[in-house]
Amino acid sequence: MRKNIKITAAAATTATAALAFGLTACGTSSDPASKSETGAKADTSKALVVAASPTPHADILNFVKKNLAAKAGLKLEVKEFTDYVLPNTATETGQVDANFFQHVPYLDDFNKKNNTHLVSVGTVHLEPLGLYSKKVKAIGDIKSGQTIAVPNDTTNEGRALQLLAQNGLITLKSGVGTDAKLSDITDKKGLEFKELEAATVPRALNDVDAAVINGNYAIEAKLKPAKDALALEKADGNPYANIIAVKKGNEKDARVQKLVKLLHSDEVKKFIEDTYQGSVIPAFGTAAKS
Repeated sequence: MRKNIKITAAAATTATAALAFGLTACGTSSDPASKSETGAKADTSKALVVAASPTPHADILNFVKKNLAAKAGLKLEVKEFTDYVLPNTATETGQVDANFFQHVPYLDDFNKKNNTHLVSVGTVHLEPLGLYSKKVKAIGDIKSGQTIAVPNDTTNEGRALQLLAQNGLITLKSGVGTDAKLSDITDKKGLEFKELEAATVPRALNDVDAAVINGNYAIEAKLKPAKDALALEKADGNPYANIIAVKKGNEKDARVQKLVKLLHSDEVKKFIEDTYQGSVIPAFGTAAKS
């Protein structure tokens, strides 16, 4: 039976705010920032609490918890979050010890915009972002006047626009990278765009002509990226491998290092390959500097 904890946005926001208030008011040594600055070591007898998106992140962590953690002397607790903000704020405040849901470009952008201090400690897998539709069968069927939904966060929107440009649906300004915005489109070719929070894009598939969906949300929506996508990101040289992230100063936590080692094991590689059949790709050894 799975014992990981699902946290709703409202509950997690309340808990995070309460914790942040408590730490500010008390100013005790339990403040994670204080621990980092003083070099205090984490209690390795305590469970490592990791925030994760449900699929595939929590599934991978629960495989580790069930099959590998005990033998390695690691107590692991998995908390599921269904958005791309709360796992980072919870890691920053110390509500959780680490998180597993994002890639480095998103982490860097989040740190910049929110004055957080999160760093990558290792890559795990790539979820190719894809273009999906319930109304057309091929990219060539997408015509002027139709609407495409894209994620509205900075890095994933740029990533989505690059995918559309690479497949001839739009033209972007020369030199624009993965931080591309709708305003960087020089030729929309008659298409309209709908910006939505990444988690809600799959639910919009019935209301738009096509949508660019993050790999984990596609899987949750019962889509098979390797089979169902009209266009899919290429894995070679892709900078968007998903990572384990912690608050700066906690990189050497022995529990974190054990977890990363287990996630890079042959057992986890086989689990990812067998379970997701190309919809999620192991990315062990990929550089993930933040």
